[in-house]
Amino acid sequence: MQYAILFYEDSKALADRTGEDAAAYWSTWAAYFGALGEKTLSGECLKGPETGAVVRLTGSSRQVQDGPYADTKEQLGGFAVIEAESLEDALAWAERCPAAQGGAVEVRPVQPMREIPEMQS
Repeated sequence: MQYAILFYEDSKALADRTGEDAAAYWSTWAAYFGALGEKTLSGECLKGPETGAVVRLTGSSRQVQDGPYADTKEQLGGFAVIEAESLEDALAWAERCPAAQGGAVEVRPVQPMREIPEMQS
């Protein structure tokens, strides 16, 4: 089964990506994804929340809010889609994730769009 692992990091961790601690920061992620190996189906790192925007529609009116748009301790910093035997297996991988130290890691089963009848064309 496929699971999405969402990495939420605090502002210090996001700053460590490019600061003097960048090599140490990225080495922990390289080790994590190295351990995941072929279980990793896809994944990406996201740029900081200040680079994003949110779109909301109210009737025919579009509102765009530049980031950061959520006043929270952690921001979504990236994601991976992995193949795991079970939710418990996916949670074990989430526990090993560098973002679990000082941040949060969310795990969700993936619903492949090809399995949704309404999405078939």
